[in-house]
Amino acid sequence: MEELFTRVWENLTARTEGPMNLRFYIQPAVSLFFTIRAGLADARLGAVPYLWRFLVAKEQRSAIVKEGWSHVGKVFLMGVTLDIVYQLILLFKTKSQSYFYPLESVIVAIGLAIVPYLLLRGPISRVVTLVYKRKHPQKRT
Repeated sequence: MEELFTRVWENLTARTEGPMNLRFYIQPAVSLFFTIRAGLADARLGAVPYLWRFLVAKEQRSAIVKEGWSHVGKVFLMGVTLDIVYQLILLFKTKSQSYFYPLESVIVAIGLAIVPYLLLRGPISRVVTLVYKRKHPQKRT
């Protein structure tokens, strides 16, 4: 089992160099764009931050997940696709990899698309709400 984790870690860190390494900047940036849009919408509506809403509202979790997936689902799928292309390049063109690891593609896509969304949507919403309240102290949201 330790060998498996070592291999996965080495393969994941190797992806930051070589072909298609620009995606490690572009995918989180696109995810951040959607995160900012969703955070602004949360602040405008006065909604509870996304991750907190997910943790607290047990009966609404499926709707909350669907909302989040509608924002970052395409970025996630693009991340999986790009990582599959990356692995195929290593497998067939450069022959520096001997096997195809689809689970690693999912791990990379989660790390580049979903993690930034989950970690930043709430803080963005809170910051925007605080700035708005400072600029408009007479209005209550």
